[in-house]
Amino acid sequence: MEEAEKFFFDHEKLHVYQKATEFVSWVDKLLKKINVKNSTADQLYRASESIVLNIAEGNGKFTSKDRCRYFDISRGSAMECAGCLDVLSARKLIDDLDAKEGKLILKDTINMLMGLIKSNSNRSYEPDEGYIT
Repeated sequence: MEEAEKFFFDHEKLHVYQKATEFVSWVDKLLKKINVKNSTADQLYRASESIVLNIAEGNGKFTSKDRCRYFDISRGSAMECAGCLDVLSARKLIDDLDAKEGKLILKDTINMLMGLIKSNSNRSYEPDEGYIT
């Protein structure tokens, strides 16, 4: 399939969108292993979808300010997912390796979202040196 035929919308071409959909698939597999009704697992499910949906919606906005707002929301949902993984791990519903695997996908997603946020905003940012990553 040619590149033009592979994508119907511009947001589908974004690497961050592809990484976020990878995380959604990963979450589905993780939650099937848990197989227990849990509010944090439900929140992880919904927040992972929110990452993808806000990237798609934000990329369709016409102004940088609007795009940035949705990318900010998407980043917040990704951070929420990281917190959910910590809670599930603390409750021993998932093991530390699963939490780490999910966080690695989220870290890439968040880094790409920060690039989009920075390129769509007039905010000032400090250099990343000196911060723990």
